[in-house]
Amino acid sequence: MTTIVVMAKECRPGRVKTRLHPPFTLQQAARIAEASLLDTITTVSELPAQRRVLCFDGDTAPPLPMGWEVVAQTDGTLDERIAYALSGCDGPTVLVGMDTPQFSIGDVAAALTWPADIDAWLGPATDGGFWALALRRPDSGLVRGVAMSRADTGARQRQRLEEAGLRVAELPTLTDIDDAAALDEVAAQLTDGHLARLLQETR
Repeated sequence: MTTIVVMAKECRPGRVKTRLHPPFTLQQAARIAEASLLDTITTVSELPAQRRVLCFDGDTAPPLPMGWEVVAQTDGTLDERIAYALSGCDGPTVLVGMDTPQFSIGDVAAALTWPADIDAWLGPATDGGFWALALRRPDSGLVRGVAMSRADTGARQRQRLEEAGLRVAELPTLTDIDDAAALDEVAAQLTDGHLARLLQETR
C-alpha cells in the first residue's frame, strides 16, 4: 500500500514564510504559504496512492478532499518530526513538503513505480535541502539526526540512506519557496492553481 505524506504547518501570519517579508506583508506571506499548501494537496490527491496523510503542525487544518487523514506532528526539530511521520507508515511511502507547489505528477511518478533496484528516492532542492523523500520500507532512523535547513541537508540525507545500504535514485531538482526570489522562480512555472491566482491578485 503506497502512502503519501505531506508535511505542513498552519499558515498563520508571522509563523510561515517570514522571509517573504518584505516585500510582502506577513499576512500576504501566510496567504502565499496557504496557497502553496492547497496546490500541494491538489497534486497529491491526483497521485495513485492508497493512503494520503497530512502531517500537520497547528490547530486548524485546511479543507481536504475525501479520504485524507490528518495526523498531528510531534514536537522537536524537523528531522524528528519527519521521523515521527514515517514511523506511522507501513509499506512504500513518499513524503513531500508544502513549499514546492510547482511539483507535478511527473516529478514523483518514478517514486511510485519502485523498480527492483531502487530502495529510496530523494528529490533535491536548489537550496541544498530536499523536497521529497520516498522509501520502500519507511524507517524513522533513516532521517532522525540528519541536520535540516542547511546547504548540505540533501547531501547528508543521501549519505545517511547510502550508509544504511539503500540503493538511492534522484527525483528532479525543484526550488523551495524560501524568499521572494525563489517565489518569482516558482511563479514562472505555474500555469494555474491557488498560488498562481493569488499572485495575480497580489501583484
